[in-house]
Amino acid sequence: MSMLECHPGFSLRPMRGEDLAAVGAVERAAYAHPWSDEIFQDCLRVGYCCWVGEIDQDIVAHGIMSVAVGECHIFNLCVHPRCQRQGLGRALLRHLLSLALKRKADTAFLEVRASNGCARALYASEGFCEIGTRRNYYPAGKGREDATVLARELRGLDATGCV
Repeated sequence: MSMLECHPGFSLRPMRGEDLAAVGAVERAAYAHPWSDEIFQDCLRVGYCCWVGEIDQDIVAHGIMSVAVGECHIFNLCVHPRCQRQGLGRALLRHLLSLALKRKADTAFLEVRASNGCARALYASEGFCEIGTRRNYYPAGKGREDATVLARELRGLDATGCV
């Protein structure tokens, strides 16, 4: 799926410091327990792979990933609720995986809330498999929620992040 197939006005670009207010707004709209603005600032400061997705220059998605020692770790993949289920998350995920492949990563890892069925279905459809559980990983309305740890090999991907 090309980016144009998911939404004709959707484009991806590296995140910049001036994007942080809009990124934080998307994060807060999408999650009951969002990342703080300081976390995003730190991700930019340490040089993580930080990208935003825009529709007509309006930031509607973001992704944060690190790549080191043959592995990529996707820390955050977020799409504004009004834009979900349109293929934007898939396009952003594939973009991050293609960047990881170019940086010589062999394997991609991520955690997802055990209760997030939509995200889990996306990751499964993109070849991620469950490899473990992190107990009480995420804050929840009442206490903590488990994270499901997922992984996939990147060998066999093409430059677009597709198999």
